[in-house]
Amino acid sequence: MSIINFSQTYQYNFPTTIRFGAGVIKELSAYLKDNNLSSPLIVTDPTVAELPFLKEIVSDLKLARLKPDVFCEISKNPVKSDVLKGGEAYKETKSDCIIGIGGGAALDVSRAVVLRVNHKRDLFDYDDLIGGDKYVTEEVPHFITVPTTSGTGSEVGRSAVISEDESKKKRILFSPKLLAKIVFADPELTMNLPAFVTAATGMDALTHNIEAYLSKGFHPMCDGIALEGIALIGQSIEQATKDATLESRAKMLLASLMGAVAFQKGLGIVHSLSHPLSSLLDTHHGIANAVNLPYGLQYNYDGFEDKFEKMAVAFGLPNGSGDKFIDHIFELNTNLFLPTKLTGLDVKPEHVEPLSDLAVQDFCLPSNPKPATKADFIKIYNSAL
Repeated sequence: MSIINFSQTYQYNFPTTIRFGAGVIKELSAYLKDNNLSSPLIVTDPTVAELPFLKEIVSDLKLARLKPDVFCEISKNPVKSDVLKGGEAYKETKSDCIIGIGGGAALDVSRAVVLRVNHKRDLFDYDDLIGGDKYVTEEVPHFITVPTTSGTGSEVGRSAVISEDESKKKRILFSPKLLAKIVFADPELTMNLPAFVTAATGMDALTHNIEAYLSKGFHPMCDGIALEGIALIGQSIEQATKDATLESRAKMLLASLMGAVAFQKGLGIVHSLSHPLSSLLDTHHGIANAVNLPYGLQYNYDGFEDKFEKMAVAFGLPNGSGDKFIDHIFELNTNLFLPTKLTGLDVKPEHVEPLSDLAVQDFCLPSNPKPATKADFIKIYNSAL
């Protein structure tokens, strides 16, 4: 990736059109006008809504005589009521398109609102895990995404993970119709992220690439993309966290995009360990993945030594370091000032049983290279305490 000139902007399609590079967000107003759109609903989270760059985006749209509105009533781990409120906001503001701006939560909610606008069944009738994608039959609003973290890669996704309000059970809303028409991936928007957020979301992106590569099934293109994503993160995550440069942030943003493309192949046991933490304890998804990653890799190592070797080399370790890759992930968490034990996330021994009940039912587990039972999850959680 050293051939990239990070002072330039680029465009590629996979399949969504992606405008990548410093300053591409300044193209947003012209894009809306070129597509005869005038009243965007910006969906973001409460924190991003107060940041200077979001206010500058809104100001630029207004200067271009567009009429933006902002909806930011969303939870850290999005729930159904967030989406229903967003759908009402779209109707009340007479919007004609949706712009999702932010990290995974904002982009998940924005995508779910895109679905909600013209699909009036109960929201979870559209849950892909029960075949609900067959009900996604109507047109959807023009959808644009603008990532502000290098983590989930949701900007290039086709699905939204939304939880039930009471039980916090996660549901997946999915359809190719929910792909953004265009992504404005501007690394400058990530430059002022706090170090902790950069580290946690960066480890989320690393987990996506690693689990996609290890997941069972045949998809050689995803494997290649995942290895390149791992390489980019190996080159940049520590600098992006501790002493950010535009190049390090740009590499992390590309790696995040790659992870989201690669995991169409599948994810695995790390996500199955992490999702219950968000459901039961409202843990940030990225930090949950960061802590669980080395423990999930320990479970998957035997029998897949060749893949661990390739990941280690991609990450920048010398040849023959596959057996040291997991230790390196532990060290990476420490170097990024992230916890290495679940106790650092306020997980207690009494949580292990209910966490394991949820983990063994998680939708990511079937694509893990090895099966896992409730007893396996109990053992892994206990080792991580």
